[in-house]
Amino acid sequence: MIVAAALIMISVFGSFILNADPTVKQFGVGLSVGVALAAVTVLVFAPAVLVLAGKGSWWVPAWLDRVLPHMDVEGAGAETAPPAALGPSGTP
Repeated sequence: MIVAAALIMISVFGSFILNADPTVKQFGVGLSVGVALAAVTVLVFAPAVLVLAGKGSWWVPAWLDRVLPHMDVEGAGAETAPPAALGPSGTP
């Protein structure tokens, strides 16, 4: 996803080089190189920092943990005991 976005932006900014105005050409080269460097930085250094930080990269302060909602993506909260059999009056 990052690579696709970077390639689109590089190609758009690279098209500025076809303009006759030298200032626009300089902007095209500068923006293309800037986007390329930013994409490489994100793709190379972000995973490296996550590996070096280990579990610390997923640490959340206690006050923020109380404020954030609990997201149960894998459905572990759905695993509950089966409901008890109800009697004729609707009570177990």
